[in-house]
Amino acid sequence: MAYAFADCVLDETSHRLLRSGTPVHVEPQVFDLLIALVRTAPGLLSYDDMIERVWHGRIVSDATLSARISSARAAVGDSGKAQSVIRTIPRRGVQLVCPVHLAPGIGERVTPAPDPRVIPRQTIRYAASADGTGIAYAVSDAEGPPLVRGAHWISHLEHDWTSPLWRPWLDRLGAGRRLIRYDARGTGLSERHPPRRSQGDFVADLAAVIAAAGADPADIFAVSQSAPVALAFAATHPDRVRRLVLVNGFVQGSYARGEIDRTDAVIAMIRAGWGLPGSPFVKAVATVFMPRATEVELASFVEMQTRSANSEEAAAMRRAVGHFDVSAILEQVTAPVLVMASVGDAVHPQAQSRQLARTLPNAEFLSLDTDNHVIAPSEAAFAVMMDETDRFLAG
Repeated sequence: MAYAFADCVLDETSHRLLRSGTPVHVEPQVFDLLIALVRTAPGLLSYDDMIERVWHGRIVSDATLSARISSARAAVGDSGKAQSVIRTIPRRGVQLVCPVHLAPGIGERVTPAPDPRVIPRQTIRYAASADGTGIAYAVSDAEGPPLVRGAHWISHLEHDWTSPLWRPWLDRLGAGRRLIRYDARGTGLSERHPPRRSQGDFVADLAAVIAAAGADPADIFAVSQSAPVALAFAATHPDRVRRLVLVNGFVQGSYARGEIDRTDAVIAMIRAGWGLPGSPFVKAVATVFMPRATEVELASFVEMQTRSANSEEAAAMRRAVGHFDVSAILEQVTAPVLVMASVGDAVHPQAQSRQLARTLPNAEFLSLDTDNHVIAPSEAAFAVMMDETDRFLAG
């Protein structure tokens, strides 16, 4: 994986730094510091985090920290006076102040961007769930085996198709596959104000979409709340599931695992500021889900709120998800499962995903080096997640 910023390319795989196309020699600790900076950008790399990532927790002097920061600045053509690339925040840490983009590794072939004229379109239809609730689902016009993406907390089939946050997900998941997605009951284009929101109702919605789209047996890609839904479906319908990919899922929702006060506080924030541009509550919720996102990605996340649901519907959905619990049925899931989880996920701790991997009979586990619950296309973990998904589904 390589990162481009200012006039530099930092290649993590080959352990090389180029500035204006010219190789720059850097000491190992300086290189590790630069990697920590690009992974944290645009956020602040605190001195404690720097010590943990570069020196693995060993105690070092302030003079050593200053020396490595100075060497990092020199390597990227910056200085302590200019601080045009690496800025020091007194008593707090350092920050990469220029935009960071993923780039081909040094010496790798650049893959051309997809021609927008040949990007598949989507067709939106409706399926009736077991209780009669109308569930909107979309099918891409691409050829290939079906892949069902489970419905997450908030979504909108039309908005997500053009979103700078979600469209990269759809392009990668839909490459060589017929991608099937749906809005959860009460959100997006699905029927608002559904009569019920139990775990069983969400499982019935998934079953209705798979049947209506003709996707039996299905590969399922499930993120967050859709992970327990997909697992419950796989446990009761083993013949209708081929493989499962789970990202930042959980065994028990926050209410079920006893986080009552914390969940109530999140729901109160949702009710107070959902969908209000500039609201501190909206920003607080967004940054909990995506602390490493770019401003463009965060803005798309906030806009999605106003499109997908009103504050009461969003709060009702969050409350329902908090009661999900698949702890009793995990051993009944016979399909192969790939479990991936962010190291620093503040929404559903990685321990929940590790419990999934330990308990499921046929699972493999992979950590993603990010704090984001929603993996942002701008970060290195996104490519890792998608590459591993391709590998696993091809098995």
